[in-house]
Order: sequence, then structure tokens, then C-alpha cells
Amino acid sequence: MTDVQLLKPSPEESVFGAQPSHRMASTVSAGPRTVLGASRPPMAVWPPLDFALGAFACCAACVFTNPLEVVKTRLQLQGELLARGSYQRHYRGALQALWVVGRTDGLRGLQKGLSVGLMYQGVMNGVRLGSYSYCEALGVTSFHGGSLLSGAVAGALGAFIASPAYLVKTHLQAQTVEAIAVGHQHNHLGVSDAFVTIYRRDGLIGLWRGVNGAVPRVMVGSAAQLATFTSAKEWVSHSQWVSPNSWLTALTAAMISGVAVAISMTPFDVISTRLYNQPVDEFRRGRLYQGFSDCMLKVCQAEGLRGLYKGMGPVFLRLAPHTVLSMLFWDLLRQQTVKDKQGGS
Repeated sequence: MTDVQLLKPSPEESVFGAQPSHRMASTVSAGPRTVLGASRPPMAVWPPLDFALGAFACCAACVFTNPLEVVKTRLQLQGELLARGSYQRHYRGALQALWVVGRTDGLRGLQKGLSVGLMYQGVMNGVRLGSYSYCEALGVTSFHGGSLLSGAVAGALGAFIASPAYLVKTHLQAQTVEAIAVGHQHNHLGVSDAFVTIYRRDGLIGLWRGVNGAVPRVMVGSAAQLATFTSAKEWVSHSQWVSPNSWLTALTAAMISGVAVAISMTPFDVISTRLYNQPVDEFRRGRLYQGFSDCMLKVCQAEGLRGLYKGMGPVFLRLAPHTVLSMLFWDLLRQQTVKDKQGGS
């Protein structure tokens, strides 16, 4: 998830610039003058192109953060519906899990599900960022609560459309050798085989299994991130701990935002992973959970509240670099697009 800013930056502005006099429009700081004042700001980038740029930026970030997504999935499935201490713990934290996966599955194991993960990031974030950008250009985010609402709705739309890709990604990232296997093993031969197998067994609707967990997950995460990243960056800049134009400003803001997003999103992330990965019976129903609320109740009963926060370490470790990298790539791409547009006019 990335910071969304729409107005064209001045040529002198740094990618991570946070000085108010040179800032683009903020997702959370628009005042009454923006709402009641003059005209709507012009869109700096053509919306379909903005969609593509947002998708490409998040895909580029995904290449670096996918190993953390693999271990997050494993940690969230470990000890499924079992009381703490009653099962063997193959994974004991983000760093140890990375080492175990790398040692057992090799370097390729750390990038399991990367191709379909890129598909998910491209579609979900392309739709999410493109929709949010359009909402901001329309002035929706200028109203009180508009940023949160736009972020949540855009996130829900992106999550729904990209749900089949997340389903396959979860299946593939959970797959491993029996010695360190956790959760149900679907044993797909690859991305295309997974899509075909699920479609033949469960039909078209089966490709959207688990979407009832994915939509609230992305809504909460998107709203929390979009509401905290920009304000955190402004606070860090005004605190003058580091230079406003330094990349450290964005990194620090991403770390602060990451804490808020990890705390709010991890329970939804755990439920989403469980719903996506559960086996189905001959009637195409989940064998473990009947839906979102049933999954939450069963996890709390069997694993306690701590069960809803499994994998929080890699969730947080992934959020900060993913936010910084995707925001950096998107900002650079959009600025270059605006420069090319100005040069060609």
C-alpha cells in the first residue's frame, strides 16, 4: 500500500519532500479552503496510465518483499485450530522462518508464489490506487472522512477483483516438504495448474473462495495506511529529526504507519489466509470454516486472541519496505510521466 498524492509536484520537489510549501495535495490534510474554495485540481496523470504506474510500482516492491509474504503465510497456518504448546513449531519468528525455508526449499522456496503474487499486486493495487487517485481528483478525499472512506472502498474493490490470484498465491506459498509443512497442502504443480484445478473442482465461484476475508482485510489495511502514512511523514518532517527531503523521512513514516497497519490488519490477514487455504468437501464447502465470523470465533476458542496475531512480525517487516519502495517507484514514475508530458507539449 502506498501514499497517494495527486497534484503535480514542483520541479524542485524531492521524491520524499515533505515541506508544506512544496507538497502535493495530501490525502489527510486538505483543509476547508480545498473543500469550499475554488476549483477541483487537475489530474496530473491520465487515470488509466496512473492505474498502470501504480500496478508496476507495487509489483517492483513485491519482488523484494515476497520472501516475507511466504514466511507470514507459514506462521499464520502453523498450529491451525490447536492450543498453544500442543503442536511442533517449525517456525519461531520471521528471521528463523526465513532461514528454515531457505535451508529446506532453497532460494527458490523464498520466492514461492512470486509470479501470481505479482499478478495480485498488479491487479489489486492498480485498481486500488487508480480508484483512490480518481476519488482524490474528484475532490471526494477533501471532505471530512473522505480519505478513509475512499481508501477503504478502493481497497475493497481491488481485493475483490484480485481475489483469485491471492487464493492461488496462498496455496502455493503454503506448499513445502512434509518435514516443515503447516496447514493444508494443496499440492498444485504451478500457477496455471492451480487455477485450472480450482476451476474444475469448484467452478468459477470457487476462484473467489475466501474473498469474504480478503475484502475486510484490505479495507482495514488500506484505510489505516492511507490515513497514517502522510500524517506520519508530516510529523517526522516538522519534528526535524532528519532533513525533510531525506529518504529517512519516508522510511521513518513508513515504520510508524507500519505499526498501525500491522496491529489493525493482522487479525484480518490471519483469517483471510485460513479461509483461502482451507480444504473443501465434495459439496464445495470449507471443511474448517463456514465464513469470516466462524473462522474468527474458532481461532479465538482454540488458539486464543494471540492466534489472531500470528505472523505479525513479518507483516510489519514487510509493510515498511513495501510502502517505501512502492511509494518511491510510483512517485518516480509519475514525476517522469509529468515531465515527459510537459516536454512534449
